[in-house]
Amino acid sequence: MDLRIFTEPQQGASYDTLLTVAKATEDLGFDAFFRSDHYLRMGDGDGLPGPTDAWITLAGLARETERIRLGTLMTAGTFRLPGVLAIQVAQVDQMSGGRVELGLGAGWFEEEHKAYGIPFPKEKFARLEEQLAIVTGLWATETGKTFDFQGEYYRLSESPALPKPAQAKIPVLIGGLGATRTPRLAARYADEFNVPFASLEDSERQFGRVRAAAQEAGRDAGDITYSNALVVCVGRDDQEVARRAAAIGREVDELKANGLAGSPAEVVDKLGRYAGIGSSRVYLQILDLSDLDHLELISSQVQSQLS
Repeated sequence: MDLRIFTEPQQGASYDTLLTVAKATEDLGFDAFFRSDHYLRMGDGDGLPGPTDAWITLAGLARETERIRLGTLMTAGTFRLPGVLAIQVAQVDQMSGGRVELGLGAGWFEEEHKAYGIPFPKEKFARLEEQLAIVTGLWATETGKTFDFQGEYYRLSESPALPKPAQAKIPVLIGGLGATRTPRLAARYADEFNVPFASLEDSERQFGRVRAAAQEAGRDAGDITYSNALVVCVGRDDQEVARRAAAIGREVDELKANGLAGSPAEVVDKLGRYAGIGSSRVYLQILDLSDLDHLELISSQVQSQLS
């Protein structure tokens, strides 16, 4: 199972902090560094020093790392026009030497849109469908040819469809727990399907829906990578687990029920149960970005036990 580090910088993190975590991610042998795409803190606190932009962050990290994959869970479709997003992601892919992945979602956090003057349309999912068609269509257009798109929300005419990514195909991640439209969209566009912060039972049910939608669309369901995102809180003993839980404002029992928490052995066991339902990749949500010892512990005593 691949373990990836997933950060939530809107809660309060500078670029320098994210760089430190990304370099630790690389040095400790994790597969990737991902971040959320938000502009406003959620819950209590001041969010200082303020938000960082997801794709500007990843552009910087592309030049300051060498191996790890880089991406978003999830880029908000409401934040960027799809043509502009295709350019941004392709450029960062070039800057990284072909290590970028794009998680793209509809956008949902209305308060951050109000806070920064970003339109928050009602028809977000229908827009997401068009955005995915445009972004992937631009990248797939043969060099020297043009791309046209006539949708309800977006229209592109004679686009040169440049620049091209370094990768022949940038992996596209789609996620969520929607029962019908989300699996259908994943069957059409997703290289990876992610279930965020859900139980084994809910994850298994959603993976099944995506597999069924892929088969209905005439696609091999095995071509899609199935993954989870889960909060992580590991300690060598109960006291260390409790300390780390308190540092992120959570209760140990709740973390054990809803995430990956406890001793390394407990976390390895639970990861095994997620693997048992078909999850081959887990994004470990790290909420205390100052605790690099936490990453080292996960690397040495959890990741080392996974085949």
